[in-house]
Amino acid sequence: MALWSLVALVGAAGWSLLALSRGEEVSAAWMLAAALGSYAIAYRFYARFLQYRVLRADRSRATPAERLDNGVDFHPTDRRVLFGHHFAAVAGAGPLVGPVLAAQMGYLPGTIWLVVGVIFAGAVQDMVTLFFSTRRDGRSLGQMARDEIGPVGGAAALVAVFAIMIILLAVLALVIVNALAHSPWGVFSIGMTIPIALFMGVYLRVLRPGRITEVSVIGVALLLLAIVAGGWVAESSLADTFTLEPGTLVIWMIGYGFLASVLPVWMLLAPRDYLSTFMKVGTIGLLALGVVIAMPTLKMDAVTEFAGRGDGPVFAGSMFPFVFITIACGALSGFHSLVSSGTTPKMIQKETQVRMIGYGAMLTESFVAIMAMITACIIDPGLYFAINSPGGVVGTTVEAASQAVTGLGFTISPEALAQAAKDVEETSLLSRTGGAPTFALGMSEIFSAVLGGAGMKAFWYHFAIMFEALFILTTVDAGTRVGRFMLQDTLGNLYRPFRQVSWKPGVWLASAFVVGGWGYFLWVGVHDPLGGINQLFPLFGIANQLLAAVALAVCTTLLVKSGRLKWAWVTAVPLAWDATVTLTASYMKIFSADPRVGFFAQRDKYQAGIDADQILPPAKTMADMHTVVTNSTVDGVLSAFFALLIIVVLADAARTCFKAISSPETVQLAEAPYVRSAFLAPDGLFPSKRERAEFAAAGLGPQGGQPKEYVSA
Repeated sequence: MALWSLVALVGAAGWSLLALSRGEEVSAAWMLAAALGSYAIAYRFYARFLQYRVLRADRSRATPAERLDNGVDFHPTDRRVLFGHHFAAVAGAGPLVGPVLAAQMGYLPGTIWLVVGVIFAGAVQDMVTLFFSTRRDGRSLGQMARDEIGPVGGAAALVAVFAIMIILLAVLALVIVNALAHSPWGVFSIGMTIPIALFMGVYLRVLRPGRITEVSVIGVALLLLAIVAGGWVAESSLADTFTLEPGTLVIWMIGYGFLASVLPVWMLLAPRDYLSTFMKVGTIGLLALGVVIAMPTLKMDAVTEFAGRGDGPVFAGSMFPFVFITIACGALSGFHSLVSSGTTPKMIQKETQVRMIGYGAMLTESFVAIMAMITACIIDPGLYFAINSPGGVVGTTVEAASQAVTGLGFTISPEALAQAAKDVEETSLLSRTGGAPTFALGMSEIFSAVLGGAGMKAFWYHFAIMFEALFILTTVDAGTRVGRFMLQDTLGNLYRPFRQVSWKPGVWLASAFVVGGWGYFLWVGVHDPLGGINQLFPLFGIANQLLAAVALAVCTTLLVKSGRLKWAWVTAVPLAWDATVTLTASYMKIFSADPRVGFFAQRDKYQAGIDADQILPPAKTMADMHTVVTNSTVDGVLSAFFALLIIVVLADAARTCFKAISSPETVQLAEAPYVRSAFLAPDGLFPSKRERAEFAAAGLGPQGGQPKEYVSA
């Protein structure tokens, strides 16, 4: 109790200093203290309460990985490897980019949402979805909605979930293409993770089964070598070979996504994600250590004027609801529910591991987002807005940018803007929108302050750009496989063999359809700045949060139907918040009269420009003007369509819950029957004293396994 009291005091001190500062600069270390203290208490107490009181996870119950093990999609996977896979699969662009953009509103609103949101919404969604999917043979979110809510709400969920997923995957893939194009260092280093992962998979499966520590040491050593060698390649005669055009990268990514979807999960997907997690968590951990050593201060205000006015240059809209839409991953993300009902429930060894893998991985991602918030807020606000504002706001010269930033209420000289670009060996940092360059710049500031000084800023900046691409790629390969599961579940309602997720014709056909879907939008987007996924990019944030509403609605329905009515508030409260925020944002994007916010208002603005024979930025030709009109119309219609589908899901879920409460005798659950497990494994990262004793009594090592009598049987 003394230890946890100390943790609570440190966290409370961090929150107090962040919230009560009035103009003075606050050390970024206090943001770390507030976040880490809150995470620790939430995992120790709230997540434990969810696992044992709410979900009543049963360690004696066999999971689908054990019952249906086929070495392709269903495969019992060591919890440490599975944690790495799950974290790598859910931690994409969101935790790196969203907080950087939301820093426009100040550091406090985003930080509060990241910590409070993940504890009571995001991690809860991931953990509960994973648990219920595990109880249903790893069924996808859309199929669970159809089985448990009903045909109407289920059909709406299936359509909404699959369409949104294709958009999300294409957006994530576009970020990777933009990061790796013309970067031989990044292409080589990330490309080498594929053969390294294949080697690790064979090592664990064939050469040295169960030797997690051995393969981890070897894999990390090879990964570090690949990163260092990437720098050598970039300076060698091989640079041209690994310098790829965006279109070439798209083709390679489509091919990789297909292979990752059809190969056995132990061969490529799980070991590559596990390997990537060392890179991700290791880099973020070192970044946090750098903050503690360098003690940078938060130069951004706690709450800026843009939070109230809603006219910020980075993105338009008021703090409510758009901060909660801009920051998705790291607080609450619908994409996570797809992984929690996709690959992970088919690989988990014990139900009682949902706390570590579902809740713990989400807390880890939220910490990544906190580090992204810190990197954005420790740089000069004038530089932040010069980087993140579009070209139409800051212009193309450092002199124009300096004047524009002054007009926003901040100051930075042209010389300082030029020097910032020179320090990281870039020709310009102006209008480098999207969040990634800002994160890389902040990361270079912290690392160079600890190691190497100003002369190392360029190295750390380009290392961060490569790191971001690695971070995101793992969501595309896992997401493609999840999309394949989802499509097979859907088609299985029409033709039953598709429900066998490892049925070869279904695997190949569904995988080709999924990669073809996001690959098409990506290909067009890469070749047309106003087409393809660029057309649908504005839907990314809202679509992702609408997906979270579907997941929370399914979880709430299942809690009610399974006799856990008194605990249904754990998902019903975040569902009510998410639905309020997201549907409000959808309404504003559809009906707002401000063309910077409303899609149809933007359409009217550009149509008026066409009628007046005027060309408005970002259009450069009259053909571009017509394209913007089309894009705005499509985005507005799709926003309304997605919102309507979610309302149908919520209404049908409410009907199902009411029926289950009023007539409990009619409740039918699509839960797989109980089968006693013949497998022993720890619940957490480290086996407890009780677990070690249990394993020893069964003649097993400290990591568990199958007792000999079951193996011989």
